[in-house]
Amino acid sequence: MTFEPAKTSARTPTPRPYKGVEPQSPQSPRLVTSRGVRPSRRALLASATGAVLAVSAAPASARDRAHRHERPLHNPPTGSPSTPSSTQPGSAVLPPPSPRALRAALADLTQPRSTGAQLRVSGSAGCWQGTVGVADLRTGRAVGLDDRVRAGSITKPFVATVLLQLAEEGRLRLDVPVRQLLPGLLPLDFAAITVAHLLNHTSGLPDHRGLPAWRTPEEVLRHRYDRWTPHRIVATVTGSPLKFAPGTRQEYRGINYVLAALVIERLTGRRYGDEIRRRLLRPLGLHHTLFPSSHGNDPRLHGSYVHGYLDLKDGSRADVSEYDMSSSWADGEIVSSTGDLERFLTALFSGDLLPAHRLERMFTLPPAEVRMLDGSPARYSDGLQTATVAGVTWWGKTGETYGYASAMFATRDQQRRLVWSFTPTELGADPSPMSRRIVTAALAGAADGPTGDRSGATGPGGPRPR
Repeated sequence: MTFEPAKTSARTPTPRPYKGVEPQSPQSPRLVTSRGVRPSRRALLASATGAVLAVSAAPASARDRAHRHERPLHNPPTGSPSTPSSTQPGSAVLPPPSPRALRAALADLTQPRSTGAQLRVSGSAGCWQGTVGVADLRTGRAVGLDDRVRAGSITKPFVATVLLQLAEEGRLRLDVPVRQLLPGLLPLDFAAITVAHLLNHTSGLPDHRGLPAWRTPEEVLRHRYDRWTPHRIVATVTGSPLKFAPGTRQEYRGINYVLAALVIERLTGRRYGDEIRRRLLRPLGLHHTLFPSSHGNDPRLHGSYVHGYLDLKDGSRADVSEYDMSSSWADGEIVSSTGDLERFLTALFSGDLLPAHRLERMFTLPPAEVRMLDGSPARYSDGLQTATVAGVTWWGKTGETYGYASAMFATRDQQRRLVWSFTPTELGADPSPMSRRIVTAALAGAADGPTGDRSGATGPGGPRPR
């Protein structure tokens, strides 16, 4: 295990005026990563019973279940779902992070069975970071904090941010029907679907027909190099009627963001990944982040990365790091690192990427009468999802794909940001035990030593302080 102290300051991040999206030098990104420490140790776990980031599956199509880029986080904020949630004046001040609790949360690689994990805790209430396990079983190389991972549906906040930027520039109206922007792609029966419906998963698009859902690790390996196109993916949902009238229900669907990315390409004349690189990756210096479709759908990971594995029926373990992500595309193809994701999350929540009225959409759920298909309250905004744990409301995104599970979440006032990634080896493994441990530990408070304490850090080969 590796645990590193993080520099701190007394500054608390506050939203700043949005200044547009012209690319800046990667050496001088326009964002704040305030990491001050507040001395409060107020306990927030008394009311945590049953209120965890439960990453249990909600109703979804077979294809969406199989690709597992995201699992909905239950327990949305209390109160009106249409009201943006944030830490209001007078609400609890979060305690500094507890190194002991965080070490224990990260160290358990048995539930779910995983080969390695990494975690970054930051924000104005204090910082901590650590890794455990191995990145490469063949060489025994330990997981590094800057190693790349496949981050699945964390693709979606990047797509949503660029679409909202285009709206702010007057190049897009969110209430425009998608058929008007992408003529000939969707049937007339889908005419009521707007860009706004895509962003918050209220489109009502039907389930996929003809897009395979691999149910065994052996099938995953056999089809890892299958090549898909975005239009071919869209064609798998156009032969059935809508599941509900657009805007009346909510159902998490990756196809919404395949269409959203096609809108970006239509408006800009560039591949959506290239447009994200121009507007977000370069200005913020996100050097570990890329979208494979902008690199010829290269199935390989490059540089220093964590390998993903799947346990096979014969008891062996196969490396699935190399995978053609074209069957996911803008649904969940992003490659990134926890450091890059933390940087993006900070810039987004600080108001660096969107003006306040556009950013507010990412913290606004549909009206109260719009429910999930299972009848629970809506929990998705434009590009993000939300959950409340021990009275603390989190906004962010999870992402999964074969061999990888990741998440980035923060309180809206950025007292605490969490970015984690780990490598479950069982196909279809429920990542919620790890997520639950991390979020619970992140609220435990520092009762055992200073932020960044590395005592007792062990892993392959013993203690490895860095």
